Amino acid sequence: MTKVAIVSSGLREPSSTRLLANWLEAAVRTGLSERGMTADGSFVELRPLGHAIMDAMFTGFATPPLEEAFQTVADADGLIAVTPAFNASYSGLFKCFFDVLPQETLSDMPVLIGATGGTERHSLVLEHALRPMFSYLHAIVSPRGVYAATEDFGTQQDSALGDRITAAAADYARLIDGCGPRRRRDTFTEDLASMEKLLGGSPHGSV
Repeated sequence: MTKVAIVSSGLREPSSTRLLANWLEAAVRTGLSERGMTADGSFVELRPLGHAIMDAMFTGFATPPLEEAFQTVADADGLIAVTPAFNASYSGLFKCFFDVLPQETLSDMPVLIGATGGTERHSLVLEHALRPMFSYLHAIVSPRGVYAATEDFGTQQDSALGDRITAAAADYARLIDGCGPRRRRDTFTEDLASMEKLLGGSPHGSV
């Protein structure tokens, strides 16, 4: 079973960002099924976690619901991340979530990026903002993302948006398949081992 986490940072209800996330998740499940793989999608909606994310920014501590969101992402074999576009970039809520996400959570994780906005003018948010951010976080970003403007919604089936979603999902399914089972990193154990090695290499064997 391939676990896929879907992070959506829509700010309104109903949300076009969540709608795009739903369509991407469904298309990815179809793409994986065509490759003989089954998938289980788990959604992380950031809007209800807004206060907890801000508190974690200031205090360094996560509430239980935010910890649960972190664990959902950490346990996944792949991530679908969708944000509304503001001034040709991702939303502040979206960025803050990944700022407080424990380091190396996304290391070597295949990521499919998506964004929504009022006009096509913001479509470069995928390449100028999301792709660099996830590359910096050591994720493996799928080559094709999906941007949806307001005019794209209404008739997703048999539409240009539907074609883009299908193509991006097929690329992403191929990426997940090619990456194989994901090795989860235990950063605490790694840091401890690194410290023990450092202390063991001390001239006196201890400090």
